Amino acid sequence: MSNNRDNLLRFFDRPTEPCFLQKGEDSAAFEVPDHYYPDKYKSLTNSLSNRFGSGDLRAIPVKNIALPDLTLPLELSYNDQFSLFVAKHRRMAGKLIDIFLNMRDVDDLISLCSYCQMRINPYMFNYCLSVAILHRQDTKGLQIPPVVESFPDKFMDPKVFRKARETATVMTSGNRMPITIPSNYTASNSEPEQRVAYFREDIGINLHHWHWHLVYPFEAAREVVKKDRRGELFYYMHQQIIARYNLERLCNGLGRVTRYSDFRAPISEGYFPKLDSQVASRSWPPRFANTVIRDLDRPVDQIKIDVSELETWRDRFLQAIETNTVVMPNGRQVTLNEETGIDELGNLMESSILSLNRGYYGDLHNMGHVFISYSHDPDHRHLEQYGVMGDSATAMRDPIFYRWHAYIDDIFNLYKTKLTPYGDSQLDYPGIRVSSISVEGAAGANRFATQWQQSLAELSRGMDFTPRGSVLARFTHLQHDEYTFVIEVNNTSGQSKMGTFRVFMAPKNDERGQPLAFEDQRRLMIELDKFTAGLKPGNNTIRQRSIESSVTIPFERTFRNQANRPGDPGSADAAEFDFCGCGWPHHMLIPKGTEQGYPVVLYVMVSDWSADRIEQDTVGACNDAASYCGLRDRKYPDRKHMGFPFDRRSDARTLSDFLKPNMAVRDCTVKFTDATREGQQQ
Repeated sequence: MSNNRDNLLRFFDRPTEPCFLQKGEDSAAFEVPDHYYPDKYKSLTNSLSNRFGSGDLRAIPVKNIALPDLTLPLELSYNDQFSLFVAKHRRMAGKLIDIFLNMRDVDDLISLCSYCQMRINPYMFNYCLSVAILHRQDTKGLQIPPVVESFPDKFMDPKVFRKARETATVMTSGNRMPITIPSNYTASNSEPEQRVAYFREDIGINLHHWHWHLVYPFEAAREVVKKDRRGELFYYMHQQIIARYNLERLCNGLGRVTRYSDFRAPISEGYFPKLDSQVASRSWPPRFANTVIRDLDRPVDQIKIDVSELETWRDRFLQAIETNTVVMPNGRQVTLNEETGIDELGNLMESSILSLNRGYYGDLHNMGHVFISYSHDPDHRHLEQYGVMGDSATAMRDPIFYRWHAYIDDIFNLYKTKLTPYGDSQLDYPGIRVSSISVEGAAGANRFATQWQQSLAELSRGMDFTPRGSVLARFTHLQHDEYTFVIEVNNTSGQSKMGTFRVFMAPKNDERGQPLAFEDQRRLMIELDKFTAGLKPGNNTIRQRSIESSVTIPFERTFRNQANRPGDPGSADAAEFDFCGCGWPHHMLIPKGTEQGYPVVLYVMVSDWSADRIEQDTVGACNDAASYCGLRDRKYPDRKHMGFPFDRRSDARTLSDFLKPNMAVRDCTVKFTDATREGQQQ
């Protein structure tokens, strides 16, 4: 039992089937000690043990260890939903993560997991084991399957699973045909919000949000939570989501998202998720149009809180921004400095354990999710569980997610507007002049092209209690043609230089077709790429391919298959693979555009790499999606504030007024073709 690490991944296979049944495709199962069996299975222990002797299954021996105290994690019912936004659930998960992290070695961890897998809520078990594998030194090379494989019910129409079970039972594995997930199945075209359902309900986008919160948990041992600039990354990643969503809305004839700032006002949008929970065996509850959040009194979740408390936390947060100070638990006031202020505010807002004063500033972001997710049954009189806003894997499906986070972003922006605008010394790069930026691709010069694409995802890992074999689902998503940035730079310094290239895109016009004021446009800037390149004296032509974007991970990694892992666990090729699951899905890098061609402006800035760089080893650090996800176990790879140079207000009235010699813009269009191309199976 010297190197059992691979066997940990078996716990992600068919998560509600007990671990003494086959786990994985190689006819192996865990041979657990007799007293590990739950009471309902103890009468079967002899017959279950005989399977290994008959050769039906290969036994994976499990050590008999002294089990830790699991009282707190076991308080969550096996068949309940699990939410990181609920404080009680966070405490349970934090305790279980710490237990997993403190197991002496992998063999002991496997032993504990075999006991927990049959008792602990499957959603919580999956989350806690994932976090532990990501952060234990002896398991960091293991590839965690994306949650869509273990719990596909969080991502797609339940009709898919009925068809999948029929297919798995009737057809042999080799003859199974892919099951098509219908597009736009949650509402009709008479619902305006349905125009952007392809964004909200995109599997890759929701996987990104889930994986980001996996990499950046807010309740666990401090060394797990305290990552470099974590609070600022919480702010920036969500700010970019809102900017991207607004751009999609403008492409579809919708106005920018309306902030959810009045907690007493009705939520005009309804949302009917059309999802079933395979664990809880019930449908995810809808939220009807014009629902109002109300005081929560749910003893089962240990939640008793009034809406007024949410307003109090908000007011205290706004006061911290107004006074530029945070009140500490001892009453001392700490000044928010320009370098770390946004990071401290991010930790206050998400209310991670890094919050400077959780007791005073509360749990504004998380409890906003909770109030909305329980708005259909605030006092538990109907025994309903939370809606999709209560789960990081499903929250982005709901239009209210963007209204809530638009308001959160407004609050952060209040702080940013108090900072001194960047001056020439921060914006200019003496001796470096950018003469132009352009786009090359199959769509033609300075044109981005988008269309639909159908791709396949493997669901068999999450198809509990069905015959083994591949189960494929075909789903439709937005896709763009690949392109190349061509940037012309003149280095007049007479010396070789290194530059940091920052590429953004923004809409040119508002909802009425009028040119956007720069203050509005800067907040709609979406980061497309950030990279470094050497600049020799004289003229330089820099070419950067879209597939190299620092924002995205490739499609095959978003929907990565176990069989595609490079190398063996622990090898150099595999060492960073888990973390690399965090990143914006590449197929959603470019907004949809319009059939006529949606007008956007492309912006590039070259800043001084010697002033931007962070001295650290980044070899093998999976830095291809660092803009939204940072680097594992390392500092954020850019000394500038996230979103620079658009994260602060400016005295400029237009983007042209903002430009310096080391910047350039280009008017482009995004041309959408309403056709569907075939993708690949991942």
